[in-house]
Amino acid sequence: MAPLVKLNVIGLTYSQTQSAAYALVLGEEDSTRRIPIVIGATEAQSIAMHLQGLTPTRPLTHDLFISLMQAYGIELMRVVISKMEKEVFYSELVFKDKAGVETKIDSRTSDAVAIAVRCQSSIYTTEEIISATSMFFEEESSDSVYDEDEMEDFEQDVPDEISEISEMTDYKALNEAELNAQLEKAVQDEDYEKALLIRDEIKRRTEV
Repeated sequence: MAPLVKLNVIGLTYSQTQSAAYALVLGEEDSTRRIPIVIGATEAQSIAMHLQGLTPTRPLTHDLFISLMQAYGIELMRVVISKMEKEVFYSELVFKDKAGVETKIDSRTSDAVAIAVRCQSSIYTTEEIISATSMFFEEESSDSVYDEDEMEDFEQDVPDEISEISEMTDYKALNEAELNAQLEKAVQDEDYEKALLIRDEIKRRTEV
């Protein structure tokens, strides 16, 4: 097997007005190469919720998958984005059972990443794929897995159907207590997109 390139989750772009259009950005470790992958709204919310530390009132599908793995002693060794055909990325989940036997399972890349971030498992791709699909950035990003500054740079290059990150103007007038109350209610109501927007506004204020 050819050497694999390790990737980290850089972040997501999303929009309240175009909920079907999301972009997951993966970055090569110790490099400025970035891969944008268009994914569905459900998978984007699942990934973003975990990255931002939000806990749903009931398990999401990917959380349920992790619970089953733990119950049966199965470990996710790695995720490999193994090929790309007609602008669609294909991935493999590599598992190891209690006996040490490894098994590969085909997966959508969005599902594979959502599971990998929960397991803190490594994500890889091939040099061929990253060379064909990556974008370069002049400066290294921060260590954060949710780097909003890099997302602003990225949005200048993504397709038109991927809209810019919301400015969250609806929440800027609220104080901290009101934001936290709205966040709690959004999670209870399972309105996870709203919860993520509120959490981003809270995060923005703590970084000022």
